[in-house]
Amino acid sequence: MAHPPSRDDETARIEQRYARRAAAGLADRYSLLQPDVWQTVQERQRAMLGLFARHGWHDLARRQIVEVGCGAGGNLLELLRAGVRPDHLCGIELMADRHAEARAVLPADVVLHLGDACTAPLAEASADLVLQSTVFSSLLDDAFQQRLADTMWRWVRPGGAVLWYDFTWNNPRNRDVRGVTLARVRELFPHGRIEARRLTLAPPLARAACRLSPALYPLLGALPPLRTHVLAWIGKPGRAD
Repeated sequence: MAHPPSRDDETARIEQRYARRAAAGLADRYSLLQPDVWQTVQERQRAMLGLFARHGWHDLARRQIVEVGCGAGGNLLELLRAGVRPDHLCGIELMADRHAEARAVLPADVVLHLGDACTAPLAEASADLVLQSTVFSSLLDDAFQQRLADTMWRWVRPGGAVLWYDFTWNNPRNRDVRGVTLARVRELFPHGRIEARRLTLAPPLARAACRLSPALYPLLGALPPLRTHVLAWIGKPGRAD
């Protein structure tokens, strides 16, 4: 009888998947200088800030926020610009090179942990918000996904939330990722109050359209069937502080 992969097995496989992406030399594809990329980022930023406002989070300076899979620190920089204090931010990154890049660009007061998020030294109910952006689509083991989701949920204090951004469709050209449906999000966070919306024009279509004209992005992105990602606010019941 085959045994399920251990946590160490899966983290090693994640590192291998990211190494393959780096070897493919696709960094330029995700550069903010690309018109499809900056429009995708700005669209997500507007939607995220709208969620904060809708939930009454007008003073971000007092919020404690953790990002799982912080990469080179781009999302944490966005949160700093939105008003979150550096000493209220924490990032966790598995890949050593990305962790080093984040440390080089972020203020020293931002806490950064290197390694598996499931073993990060964070206290239960210590965060107002735990953010993940296209992390779960790189986790191909269901049990590992659930362990990480459970860990993130423990960190959220009552009245707080998990902020989720990930794609829902499988990419037949990339077996190192898989889409995470909204139904799967509900399985991962069964006690969460989920508010979700679709956004982000399918990246292959966005790249092709923006080669013709960047003005095509918002026109095509207005069509719901062409949006491939979900932004979800997964609220934890209880009274916020």
